[in-house]
Amino acid sequence: MDDPRELRRLLAWYVEAGADEAIGTVPRDRRTVAAAAVAPPPEPAAAPVAAKPAPPPVRPALPPAVRPAAAQGVLVPADAAARTAATLAAACPDLPSLAKALAAFEGCALRLTATNLVFGDGNPNAKLMLIGEAPGADEDREGRPFVGAAGQLLDRMLAAIGLDRTSVYITNILPWRPPGNRTPTANEVTVCLPFLRRHIELVNPKVLVVVGGTSASALLGVGDGITRLRGRWQLYRGAPGNERPPIPTMPIFHTAYLLRTPAKKREAWHDLLTIKQRLAAETAGN
Repeated sequence: MDDPRELRRLLAWYVEAGADEAIGTVPRDRRTVAAAAVAPPPEPAAAPVAAKPAPPPVRPALPPAVRPAAAQGVLVPADAAARTAATLAAACPDLPSLAKALAAFEGCALRLTATNLVFGDGNPNAKLMLIGEAPGADEDREGRPFVGAAGQLLDRMLAAIGLDRTSVYITNILPWRPPGNRTPTANEVTVCLPFLRRHIELVNPKVLVVVGGTSASALLGVGDGITRLRGRWQLYRGAPGNERPPIPTMPIFHTAYLLRTPAKKREAWHDLLTIKQRLAAETAGN
């Protein structure tokens, strides 16, 4: 393209297309350098090496004798913790000493995440004892069993058969709330069961009511679900080797389940009437 007129037309076309600035300060003949190899970019300069931060100060560890097991990462086997619980529980002559022993017991990690120990509520001389599964958020906050929405329903159910918290005693399988209200694990139940058994011995009720499938499984040692167990009398015999008379025990739906499944309240009402009749029979003449 040696014709000056063609070059001017080409330059005008570039300007109209917006290419109105030169890329370099020296003109280049694109016809001769089009195939030239492009030089590789220069190597980037090495980044300066940052100075290493000073190591944190070393703090002396507490002596093992004053460090809790959870802080040491030591997990006590459930069977060993249960044996310790059984020894402690057996030495308690009354409910206040049992509550004190539970508060000092370190064999269950739930105590580290719970706000309060939830021991029991109601009349310790009652003939009817109800046992739930584990404390919820409301119970953990107040330190009393069955005080949330499920507890309010339980109070209404008891009132329907002429009872209230002054005439019954209420506790749970576990005295501490599992995080997130999850179902208690088998190990947690195993560790806490000796305290519960002693709890039942000290209250010495005529009739037991286990509220929910977890409670029924833990106390009665049965594998059936609560749907099959409810409405059928069972016998609570205590720990192996226990010589006390067995206690008539009725499993019922958990009140939290009844709140989610109102259609089951009809069956729960039938169970309440059955409990009322059995309680009257067991306490007749006493």
